[in-house]
Amino acid sequence: MDAKKLIAILLLVGGALALVYGGFSYTKDSTALQLGSIEVSVEETKRVNVPVWAGVAAMLVGGLLLVAGRGKF
Repeated sequence: MDAKKLIAILLLVGGALALVYGGFSYTKDSTALQLGSIEVSVEETKRVNVPVWAGVAAMLVGGLLLVAGRGKF
């Protein structure tokens, strides 16, 4: 499998996941208070939304790379 085909498949899968889930979330640890040796930490969950147009564009580019990667007819 060449690099162009691998990138095309990754774009197709990534675009489909972006459309299905609409984004992703991650957890961030931060220190809220620190007094001497006492430390209070807070765990925050953040969400990053992926726009629909980005998922569609990734799938279109992946499909075009896959079709153009065929090369010789």
